[in-house]
Amino acid sequence: MLIVALQILFRRLLVAVPTMLAVSVLVFIVLRLLPADPVAMSLPPGATMADYERLRVEMGFDRSVIEQYWLWLKAMISGDFGTSIYFRRPVADLVRTALPNSIELVAAGLLLGVVIGMAGGLAMFALRATPGETAIDLASSAMMSIPEFLWALLLILLLGVSLQWLPFFGRIAPGMTTPPAVTGFLLLDSLVAGRFDLFRSILFHLLLPALALAIALSPLIMRILRSSLLETLNEDYISQARLRGVSERAIIIRHALRNAALPTISLIGVQAGFMFGGTILVEVICGYPGLGNLIVDAVRNHDLPVIQVVALVYCLMVLFINAFVEVLYLVVNPRLRTA
Repeated sequence: MLIVALQILFRRLLVAVPTMLAVSVLVFIVLRLLPADPVAMSLPPGATMADYERLRVEMGFDRSVIEQYWLWLKAMISGDFGTSIYFRRPVADLVRTALPNSIELVAAGLLLGVVIGMAGGLAMFALRATPGETAIDLASSAMMSIPEFLWALLLILLLGVSLQWLPFFGRIAPGMTTPPAVTGFLLLDSLVAGRFDLFRSILFHLLLPALALAIALSPLIMRILRSSLLETLNEDYISQARLRGVSERAIIIRHALRNAALPTISLIGVQAGFMFGGTILVEVICGYPGLGNLIVDAVRNHDLPVIQVVALVYCLMVLFINAFVEVLYLVVNPRLRTA
């Protein structure tokens, strides 16, 4: 199985290279077609035309688009991601700080979404052909019709403002200091440093935006799992298990659920990629310092180096998630390992 998993990862890596190149070309060209002048935005007040021309040459905007892309690509391959026009910091440092926060948010939202979705799907299946199934189905439809950013606003009003159960802005409580970075993930670094007060603050600040992402994801999991369980119960091996006297509960847990989970895993993988993009507005609304907030600031200030790198990071994360889900599917489905 390990060999097959490595083959899948290698195949995904081969596909990722041309995909990343295509995305980089598209983003690079589109950004240079926008009616904005990053050179002028980089100049201080009172700059002269000579200053403008000098900076334009330094930033490479006096060259053709093809030359600009080639120089940028060579720098990227050598590990030079450029310097932010707006933040005046290396882009690599900005991404290195923001990316772990977004990964933590997506992981927490995915975990909560899977738990809520699996529980709801099992409940719908257990209550099939009853008013309870109809009630859960209507609730899931209502949940699915509201996007992530609107859930974030509703949760802020309910859990943050009205009930005051959860903080709804920022990453940690005001006045708290963070320990030296070991892993880059604040949750893990706070545990490594023994800062349990900081861990609690980080976790509580993470819950509300993660819950907004989870509520938008869970209805899809509910419906797919319920439908898969209904289809699985019609299989021959389920009928044979009933004839052998196996209890209905054991049939569902040991046989039906494992096979019904396969399409659910595929759905989770696809939605995890979409969720990474869905964090942008949620991060902005909750003041969460992740990639979403970073790229919004970059777009607002036409910070081309940051936009280009963050777009590639989003693409890379989606490719990585797809590869991970394919390996997980292989682990869960023995027939694929045999094939």
